[in-house]
This record gives sequence, C-alpha cells and structure tokens, in this order.
Amino acid sequence: MTIDAPLIQQAAASAAGAQQYPKATLYVVATPIGNLADLTLRAIHALGLVDAVACEDTRVTAPLLRHLGLDKPLIALHEHNETQAAGAVIERLARGERVAYASDAGTPAVSDPGARLVAAVRAAGHRVLPLPGPSSVTTALSAAGDTQGQGFRFVGFLSSKAVERAAQLRELATRSETTVLFEAPHRITALAGALAEAMPARSLSLCRELTKQFEHVETLDAAALPNWLAADPHRIRGEFVLVLHALPATAGEDGPMNAGAERLLRTLVAALPLKQAVALTAEATGAPRNALYERALQLKSGAPTEDDAA
Repeated sequence: MTIDAPLIQQAAASAAGAQQYPKATLYVVATPIGNLADLTLRAIHALGLVDAVACEDTRVTAPLLRHLGLDKPLIALHEHNETQAAGAVIERLARGERVAYASDAGTPAVSDPGARLVAAVRAAGHRVLPLPGPSSVTTALSAAGDTQGQGFRFVGFLSSKAVERAAQLRELATRSETTVLFEAPHRITALAGALAEAMPARSLSLCRELTKQFEHVETLDAAALPNWLAADPHRIRGEFVLVLHALPATAGEDGPMNAGAERLLRTLVAALPLKQAVALTAEATGAPRNALYERALQLKSGAPTEDDAA
C-alpha cells in the first residue's frame, strides 16, 4: 500500500500544528493495533517533529515511519533493556531534543514497555506528553456490550504455567468487576479450557484481530468457549482480547439473594461439585446463575460476606 506521504504530513501539520510541542520532552505515542488508518494526525505531526524515536522493536517502528515518509534515528527500548536505554533518551532530552516513544502496537505502558522510561524521564526533571490513540483494551470494551460493567480491571496476560493460571482464574472468578485479559494464539485454547473450568457461567466477549480485516467479536458463556474455538481452525488465529463481563449484583433493590436460594445453595455446595450445585439451585429457584456461581465460590473458599455477618 502506498500513500502520499507529503500530503499526509501536510494534513497532520494543518490539524495538529497549532498546539505547542516543547523541546526537551518525551512524547509517548500510541500506534495502530492493526489498521494504519487509526494513527492520529497529531501522532504523525509529532513523529515528524521529534529528533529521535525510541521504540520497542526497530523492525516494527522503522516500516511505520517509512510509510509516513519519515526518517528518524531509532533507539531500541524494550522490556529487557528499558532501564538502561532510558539513559540514552534522557541524554538527548538534556540536550534539548524531542524524543518519541512507541511500543509495537497500541498505547505504551499498557502491557507494553514504557512505564520505567516515563518514570526515569520525570525523575530527571524532563517533561512527558502523552499522545492518545489506539488501545486494544478500550477497543474491546467498547464492543463487548457489558451492561453490568462500571469501570474495569486490566490484567493482561495470565501466567503460561497451568497451575499458576488456574490459581489466577480462581481469584478472578470471585471478583465481580469487568476484567480484561490478553492472550496469544498458541495459548488461547488452553486459556479457554481453564476459563470454562473456573467460571463456566461467566459471560465473556472474545475479541480477535481487532481493527484488522478478519476482526471478530463473539459474546458467550465461558463454558461454551472451548467448543466455539474448536468449531473452526481459523478462530484460534490472531491476537486475542477477552472481556470478562461484570457479574450482576447479588443484592439489588429487592434485597439480598432469595433466602431459599441461599439455603439450597449452601446445602448443595457442601455435598456436590460446585458447577452441579449451581445448576440445580438455578433450576429449582430461578436465581441468576452468575450470582449463584459467585456466591458458591465464596462458600467454597470460606470468604465472609455481608449476608454471613447479618
């Protein structure tokens, strides 16, 4: 794909040039997560102004700059050398230069390097200016349709070790807020199985290849996710963002969970596997499965609640 780079730079300058771009400043630049058209005009203008670009991977950022008709010195700054490479950035800032930082895709310091660099630059007395733009987290949240959500918790990648991941998911299953996870294609099948085991009734949105040609958002219960992925080999390709929908409140305008449902659930949890206890209680009482599952996890773990205190 070719573009008219001078025309793009002229448009960027016209749209964003009126704002001040001080020297001796680090510009934290959000870059596209898949679609190059998502790069903001302000980001293009700033990338044209800076004296150097620090980046997570020069093999990713160099083609992006070429696409824009820009040629800048690059500083490799990634998770393995962030502290040391920050020194090279600070040296340039001390000389009064402008420096940009871009991770491979999306907004730096959100599951990507950048936080240590920003902290070091500020500690050295230099200014940091963020240039907002693409983020797979907010993109996924906007398409999830989580009507129960009020705010969210970002977790990112869980452990690649099965035992540690299972422990993390057990903890997440007891939390009621919207939660955002990342996963790679070679691990999505294992994560799907673990989610189905840990929180089968939890509603989630699986977002694949966001902003790219074959992007797809599917909302379903965690128990159905393994079979949905297995139904089509194309469904395990690409990068994944998973939104675990917020749990409905167990106490609402009508008061706490129905006392009958609570008593039955307590009895069944003591005698049966958790999933079976939840299913039978939901069928017998009509109580919502998500609320029952959250309460059953609390009962299994022995965690006290307001209902217990009462």
